[in-house]
Amino acid sequence: MIRGATGRYETSAAGGETVRAFVPAPLPPQPDLDLKTLLDPLEKASLALGSLDSFASLLSDPHIFLFSYVRKEAVLSSQIEGTQSSLSDLFLFELEPKTGAPFDEITEVSNYVAALEHGLRRMREGFPFSNRLIREIHATLLRSGRGNKQAPGEFRRSQNWIGGTRPGNASFVPPPAHAVEECMSRLERFLHFPAAGLSPILRSGLAHVQFETIHPFLDGNGRVGRLLITLLLCHDGVLREPLLYPSLYLKQHRDTYYALLDEVRRTGDWERWLTFFLDGVAETATDAVAKAQRMQERFEEDRARVERSGRAAGSRLRIHQAFRDRPIRDLPGLVRQTELSFPTVSSAVKALERFGVVREITGKARDRVFAYEPYLAILNEGTEP
Repeated sequence: MIRGATGRYETSAAGGETVRAFVPAPLPPQPDLDLKTLLDPLEKASLALGSLDSFASLLSDPHIFLFSYVRKEAVLSSQIEGTQSSLSDLFLFELEPKTGAPFDEITEVSNYVAALEHGLRRMREGFPFSNRLIREIHATLLRSGRGNKQAPGEFRRSQNWIGGTRPGNASFVPPPAHAVEECMSRLERFLHFPAAGLSPILRSGLAHVQFETIHPFLDGNGRVGRLLITLLLCHDGVLREPLLYPSLYLKQHRDTYYALLDEVRRTGDWERWLTFFLDGVAETATDAVAKAQRMQERFEEDRARVERSGRAAGSRLRIHQAFRDRPIRDLPGLVRQTELSFPTVSSAVKALERFGVVREITGKARDRVFAYEPYLAILNEGTEP
């Protein structure tokens, strides 16, 4: 449905230039969404999310997939913003904050994980989904690395812009600073008192566009906006755990993603954006289940191989479990987790190397690091910088 522009323009100043800043109308869209056109993609997205949530509840070790999928989403969302860090870079950084990846970039990815975990923890404590929570998430996201001087946790007090080399040739100019507080208050009211009968999945798709249009922070808006998708789905009970990594689809269709955000603002075609969004949710949820199944099968195959390895199978199984928990490990960390002796851990890791389960990745004689490569290969799909 073509509604026309979903907001109004206001003259603003930025970088010594006068620009036309876009102030979005409050949600929900007016006139109402044409739900008939969204029924099929909404049903597919709902079924896929239901399958993901149900599958996770049947897993013997759901925390393994939660640990990995949260980090996959962090890497993908940061890559949309231009970072080159990989999942392996993140795992290495968490093992020891010294990595070959640019420090500021990998710090950004690590902060994304912390921001998502902070938001989930606060919601589970009963804290309402609110602008205060959004600011806390932003403060965690920008607590270090690039952007940490860009007013973490505070709505902006100056005009920003998107694209272009200067304000005058920007591809989009968000609302003036004085309008940000009111725009975010309206978004908060929409999230607290949604239109009757509107699916939580549709609400998350609408809220994502509205947040990106307001662009309330000086930096980190894209990452916070994508965080909101998963957090809202968890808040509204669609998912019990943040096992969805929506940034995979948005990264793969980046040009379409940005074009549709712009089209909503210009023409009011929310239905086209929501169809794209719902297709992405369905595809990503289905992919998450498929990858979890493949990883589970690989874990079981490797465990069976280790179980047949003789008298030392017990200690080797404990080391294999540790690599399932975190796919990149060093020997001291394995000693601490398993409480086995260093010689026992070293011997078990050598056996896992012979079985093709893990591989040493530094090439060093000392301070060696090992990766559960078959596991990482599945998890890495789609995260190549």
